[in-house]
Amino acid sequence: MALVLLPGLNNLIEDISEEKKLPTQVVEAALREALLKGYERYRRTLYLGIDENPFEEEYFSNFDVGLDLDDEGYRVLASKIIVEEVESEDHQIALNEVMQVADDAQVGDTVVLDVTPEKEDFGRMAAATTKQVLAQKLRDQQRKMIQEEFADLEDPVLTARVIRFERQSVIMAVSSGLGRPEVEAELPRRDQLPNDNYRANATFKVFLKEVSEVPRRGPQLFVSRANAGLVVYLFENEVPEIQEGSVRIVAVAREANPPSRSVGPRTKVAVDSIEREVDPVGACIGARGSRIQQVVNELRGEKIDVIRWSADPSQYIANSLSPSRVEVVRLVDPEGQHAHVLVPPDQLSLAIGREGQNVRLAARLTGWKIDIKNTQEYDQAAEDATVAELIAQREEEEALQRDAEQRLEAEHAARAEEDARLRELYPLPEDEEEFSEEKSEELQRENISSLNEESSLEDSSTTEDRAR
Repeated sequence: MALVLLPGLNNLIEDISEEKKLPTQVVEAALREALLKGYERYRRTLYLGIDENPFEEEYFSNFDVGLDLDDEGYRVLASKIIVEEVESEDHQIALNEVMQVADDAQVGDTVVLDVTPEKEDFGRMAAATTKQVLAQKLRDQQRKMIQEEFADLEDPVLTARVIRFERQSVIMAVSSGLGRPEVEAELPRRDQLPNDNYRANATFKVFLKEVSEVPRRGPQLFVSRANAGLVVYLFENEVPEIQEGSVRIVAVAREANPPSRSVGPRTKVAVDSIEREVDPVGACIGARGSRIQQVVNELRGEKIDVIRWSADPSQYIANSLSPSRVEVVRLVDPEGQHAHVLVPPDQLSLAIGREGQNVRLAARLTGWKIDIKNTQEYDQAAEDATVAELIAQREEEEALQRDAEQRLEAEHAARAEEDARLRELYPLPEDEEEFSEEKSEELQRENISSLNEESSLEDSSTTEDRAR
């Protein structure tokens, strides 16, 4: 068959490459695969209405498409095996037919033949299939390149520009900074900050949450302004001591979207110093608050508490409730991480915070359950009795959980033992195959050992004959 001409093929590949931001080699591979799928559809349409369809799933695995960029066209090629008697014309070719052009042909060799159909025979359905497959393959390649480009970024914080709005999401343009063009990313409503003004072309720092596949939309980047990783990144860029390693961020608790509009966004950051002479809190705040002010400005006025981390849970809990003043921290249930914090009456509302935000963030930061108590009204005996009941209840629940896990393990073990017994009585086909393999290996070992014994006997008899 002659070459099927595609006028403007080179320009088509270049235009797609520029539009989709894909290398020309990737576009060429996608086009070849799409043309091959179109050829498959052309062949299948020839059997429409016929009960017997000869094409199986891997029927066209030996077919390929070759692009001729110089003459701007393509050919469909088929690899066929030389045989004496042909059973499948798409996969085999007769030896006597090949020997008419190649005298040295042998059975079992493979030849590549041109099986390109005429352009007018290709059909509308095959052309539509080619177009659909090409579009799908290009989307797949875009997704793959976006995933490779953004999945392994060392810096997950990107600079994003607002493009448009879709429902409650903001669509932004981001770049990996690796010389690649901008791609779209979605900022969902739950990841937006209430104080942000998302107007067209406004730029923001965003945290790359994930790269995932959205049905009917292809690859999609999801970014966040509410993620705690954004706070960590901003401090790392503003505080040289964190970059040098003398100060480290131990934990971050953030409430960027409070449950009530009357409560603003707030973050607590626990920091520690590797070097004794370095004040970690002072280093993060900076002279006259210059460093933390840069972070606050980027987060549009979000309130940030920087507290000092401590290995002592009591001191750490007291620090985490800043800016309130704490008198006593009682670790009433260390195993269950439950603490009572005693504060003066005038500090009670400050320690709890508006709608409980301060104590809620402190609990997330430390990992302890914190109960704020009024010092003047605290009845230690009554509180200890209540805590003792809670501890007993927790221990009872843990014991029930352990018993349930042990019973489950015992049931699994009994079931496995019963399955093994049944498989011995009624072996499955794969068991019989394994048994036969083991048996054959055993017989081989026995044969080898018997041969070795015979050989040793022959050697000994030969030695005796020589001795005589």
